[in-house]
Amino acid sequence: MKPAPSLPATADLFRMDGMRILLTGAGGAIGAVLARAFADLGATVALHDISETKVAALAAEINDGGGSALTFAADIAEPDQCVELIEAAAAAMGGLDVLVNGAGINRRKPIVEVTVDDFDAITAVNMRAVYLLSQAAHPHLAASPHGAIVNLSSLSARYSFNTISVYAATKAAVSGMTRSFAREWVADGIRVNCIEPAVVQTEFTKPLWGEEHRARWFADTTPIGRLAQADELVGAVVFLATPASSYITGQSIVVEGGILSGGDWDSYADATS
Repeated sequence: MKPAPSLPATADLFRMDGMRILLTGAGGAIGAVLARAFADLGATVALHDISETKVAALAAEINDGGGSALTFAADIAEPDQCVELIEAAAAAMGGLDVLVNGAGINRRKPIVEVTVDDFDAITAVNMRAVYLLSQAAHPHLAASPHGAIVNLSSLSARYSFNTISVYAATKAAVSGMTRSFAREWVADGIRVNCIEPAVVQTEFTKPLWGEEHRARWFADTTPIGRLAQADELVGAVVFLATPASSYITGQSIVVEGGILSGGDWDSYADATS
């Protein structure tokens, strides 16, 4: 039987001092919030997006505030660039402790209107890149004393909506890959987990909640009564990336305001027919 790790003091369980983290899709609303949190907790953060201009201001903000951030550009829809990104980030930081697969795209269309180009574009970034980035990161994470991968899946992996059929399929794949990678790489000391958030209120998701009737639907069907905010994902991601979750791997944390907890049929008691 393997010996248990020596964990930090309780007050330091969620600290990231000295950790080297690569965050893909850092230029988005969720990515930026996560990047700031990682830096605040002491990590060096490699900020990735399709162009460095999307993360330059964020990196400057972190560095000016006393944190440590570097920027990297890569089109992760291209397999070679996935490998190049991992190698460049690991070389610049002197290694890699945590990979956060946060990049994602979507093209919202009814199923009958989805083209092959739509399908290929979404799956290339949301599914294949997660696989290839993780694969390329393996030797670096295996060399780390606390190697971990945190994937940003989605509630749509198990609870879908109209017009996101391909996106939902890729997120179901990410959740499945999380379990497969976790089981296969546990012997290498690498933990792999994911979060499955419900719709987070950002510009990226505005087509889903921006109209009044859709906003009302989310309020009525989410027990907490509102959409998630980007900073409400920080706790789950930090937990999975740090020694606080040292005995957790292959899991999905669903961050969804209680949607899957069930319904309330008495809410219709006073409704008029």
